[in-house]
This record gives sequence, C-alpha cells and structure tokens, in this order.
Amino acid sequence: MEIILRFSVSVIFLCFGLVNSQNYSVLDFDATGDGQTDDSNAFVKTWNAACGGGGDISILLIPAGRTFLIQPIVFNGPCRSSNTKVQLEGVIIAPSNKEAWSNPNSRMWIKFSAVLGLVIVGSGTINGRGSSFWEVRSLHISKCDNLSISGITSVDSPKNHISIAACTNVAISNVRLFAPEDSPNTDGIDISRSTNVNIFDSTIQTGDDCIAINTGNTNINITRINCGPGHGISVGSLGVNGGSAAVSDVQVTQCTFNQTMNGARIKTWPGGQGYARNISFENITLINAKNPIIIDQQYIDKGRVYSAEKSAVAISNIKFIDFLGTTSKKNAIKIDCSATTRCKDVLMNGINITMADGKQPRVDCKNVDGKSEDTILTHDCFENI
Repeated sequence: MEIILRFSVSVIFLCFGLVNSQNYSVLDFDATGDGQTDDSNAFVKTWNAACGGGGDISILLIPAGRTFLIQPIVFNGPCRSSNTKVQLEGVIIAPSNKEAWSNPNSRMWIKFSAVLGLVIVGSGTINGRGSSFWEVRSLHISKCDNLSISGITSVDSPKNHISIAACTNVAISNVRLFAPEDSPNTDGIDISRSTNVNIFDSTIQTGDDCIAINTGNTNINITRINCGPGHGISVGSLGVNGGSAAVSDVQVTQCTFNQTMNGARIKTWPGGQGYARNISFENITLINAKNPIIIDQQYIDKGRVYSAEKSAVAISNIKFIDFLGTTSKKNAIKIDCSATTRCKDVLMNGINITMADGKQPRVDCKNVDGKSEDTILTHDCFENI
C-alpha cells in the first residue's frame, strides 16, 4: 500500500519505510511555458535547486498544458539526493531553426551528465523541430548509472532521439520516438560504452536505426520493440578508421520490423579490429522488411573511401532464431563476412520468410561458418556444417 501526502515536501509511506520527496516546478522558477519565450534560465535554476536539494528524491516538474522553449542546455550532477526525477508532462521544444540556437555549434540539445539514479518519466513530449537542420542529438545522457526513462515521446529529433553513453544499469520502456522516414541520422536510441541496458515495450519510427549498439557495450537486452519505418536494430557500425570494437552479450527478442530497410543487422568496417560476439536475435516478426537478416563486414558509410582490408572485427556466436513474416526483397538474407576473420558459430534456425507474392527469397552467404536445422532457406548458407 502506498499513501501520498501532498505538501511542499511530499512524504511517501511505503511498506518498506519512509521516503522524502521534494517537488520543484519550472513554473516556480519563472518559466513562462508559452512556446515562444526562452525558458532556458528557468530550467537551469530549477535544476540547480532540485539537484542541490537533499532527501531521497528530488523531482523537477515540467507541468502539462504548457510548451517550454529551451536552448541547448546541460544538466550536470552529481546531485545531493539519492534519486533525481524529471517529471515531463508538458512539451519541450527546440528553437525553430539552427540559426536561432544560442550556440549554433552545439552538437547536443538536452544533456544530462553524472547524475546517479536519474529518472525521466511522464507523458510529455520532446520536440526537436529538426526538419530545418537534422544535425543535433536531442537527449544525450552520459555517466548516469541506475538510469530510468519511461513514458515520454520524442518527435523530429535533429539527429539521435536518445543517446546513452558510459552508463551502467539502464531501463528504457514505453517510449515513443518519431521522425520522418527520409530524415537523415535520426536513430531512435544510440548506445555506447554502457553495461546492463534494458530497452522494452516501445515504438520507434525513424529515418535511421531504431536502435544502434555501438562499441563498448555489454549485456544489452532489447524486448518487444515495434520498429518501422527505419533501418532496423543494428550492432555497429564497428571498426571505423581501423578502430578496435568490443560488443558482447546482446539479446534482441520479440521485436517487430514493419516495412524497415533492415531488420537484424551487424555492420563492421573493413580494417577494423576487436570483436562482436554472443549476439542473438530471436522471435522476430517481419512485415515487408527489406533486409530481414544482414551481416555486412564491408560496410562503407556515405562519403567514405574504401580501404583494402588488412584486418576485421571478429564476429562469433551469433544466433538468428524464429524469424517469421514477409520481405520486399528477393535477396532477403545477406551474410557477407570478412575473409580475414570469417564469421564463426553462426546459428540460423526457424527462418520462415517469404516474399509478399509468396515466393521464396534468396540467401547470400560468404565466409561464414555455422549451422542451421532448416531445410529450405538457410541450410546451404554454411560452408562448415
């Protein structure tokens, strides 16, 4: 049983004890909330009060029924309270174009750094108004352990909607991320250098990867994501400019790819180093996805020049299990691995993919060792069975 007494200081009696929470509304720190006045200073003052407050939980409230215009802003920790909560119920909007930004060179709009126990929750919306520039990360969170994000909506991010970097113990759930299908680099969630990240029960419709898992990540669990349009859920790209990659223990389960350019994808650059291992995609639903399964070790991004392969990121222990649905492409499955390292211990079972007209798609495989119990689609993919 939970009883909430609403005073200036709320006292929440839980069955496990007494928790003190202090509310700080941006309206109490002179925010206007008319969608036109710059409320950045009010947000900074509210954050300084909330972060500097004591007690168990400090709550920064962004109330419903208001629209708050803010410039690029950084919320720094550490904070005095055990947990700092951002209750987003209203709407936050960016300046209308890049020229209106206080710092046109900024690569991030809203940033949280070094806040232990940060909680971002609510039914509100972050509107990046990115259609005029598509260059800036909307919500960037770094070095925030024990992080939770739930319920919020992000629309028209100028670049990545949510970026997670150098965080441990992260839960992201019930978020909705939207950008036009043709918007460039608008990844839904980007993860780098993080451990124990759980993303579940969310809808992501973007112009790039729904979720991108970059280097330095381990123990990433992604469950019940509705992805599409977009470029699927990707590990990588890894090994750019000869860099060393390290990604392990990634589980993607019960996800749907609806009219996406890709589905389950691993992409590495020629000449990279390091590893991507212990990665599984299981119980995947496909609705007219263009490339449902793809490993591409010859990945070259736009504007880059191909360099001869002297090394490669080592890919091993990869599972594609129980894929069901349709594809819009004849060459639906592509496993293009490096001749230098080969892809090892790849398992493909229960792959039931057909084209929209009912015909059987093709599978193209190169330099891959593994096995499949399927008899019609993926069995002949492997050179060593």
